[in-house]
Amino acid sequence: MSTQPVSRPAAGRWFKKRVLAHWQLLALLLIPVAWYIIFCYVPMFGVQLAFKNYKVRLGIWDSPWADPLLRHFNRYFSSYYAWSTIWNTLAINLGCLAIGFPAPILLALMLNEINSIRFRKVLQNITYIPYFLSIVVVVSMLKLFTDQRYGVFNMMVQALGMKALPLMESEKYFRPLYVLSNVWQNMGWNAIIYIAALAGVDSALYEAATVDGSSRWQKIIHVSLPCILPTIVTMFILRIGQLMTIGFEKALLMQNDLNIGTSEIISTLVYKNGIQKSDYSYATAVGLMNSVVNLILIVTANTVCRKTLDQSLW
Repeated sequence: MSTQPVSRPAAGRWFKKRVLAHWQLLALLLIPVAWYIIFCYVPMFGVQLAFKNYKVRLGIWDSPWADPLLRHFNRYFSSYYAWSTIWNTLAINLGCLAIGFPAPILLALMLNEINSIRFRKVLQNITYIPYFLSIVVVVSMLKLFTDQRYGVFNMMVQALGMKALPLMESEKYFRPLYVLSNVWQNMGWNAIIYIAALAGVDSALYEAATVDGSSRWQKIIHVSLPCILPTIVTMFILRIGQLMTIGFEKALLMQNDLNIGTSEIISTLVYKNGIQKSDYSYATAVGLMNSVVNLILIVTANTVCRKTLDQSLW
């Protein structure tokens, strides 16, 4: 069976119908596409710094290649702090995953069960507000509330006859503080996508469950959760892909000499070496290693979810 080439008039009609007819949407699409190209793809040119001995006066292109090529990677993995920073990053992210991932799902399910629209909106607004606070404000609040002398938490502890706890000055309390404050700040915002997914569930399913005599709890288990399972799996895969990534700002602001053992993570190490010490090649190598691990994690999570739950990103 021979295929005939599309004539120019037909191609022109197709172009006008499919492309020019929706030029407004395509114009809006140009903004995020340009953002990704400028801030995500163009910087990939600098990845070669991880394999070079970067000299500012020579620039990225003319700087000599490292000898051996993986010299900066070897520097990191042979350092005394390599595995501690990896574990600290993983420990914090695993805590955020264990508590922070199901929290917005539970919040969305709870809000979905509230019949009063006004009360539901009030609760939504209350849970959204912390997300719009800057990290500097959140850390300042943590320091004020947990201060060993006049912090609200320690004043309550002392009122109960117990000894004040050095929460911000102790290694063992850094991770719980980080995780819980992170959940508090992001839970309401992260619940939005689940609330939207629940809003799309067919009401006939709930009506059929009511006719069958299902309780509210049974409706949640057998109707709500299965309907939003694709959304949950998608968000879970994306979250696994960030398991080795933590923004350095909050950890750096909470960090001090007394909790450095658990607060030093990969991103703070990259910041200190790249920005403060101007060791750009070393910082790029550590950051590249981090990104490669995240890529492996997201591909693995997608494969596991596809085989076990029949849901995946691709």
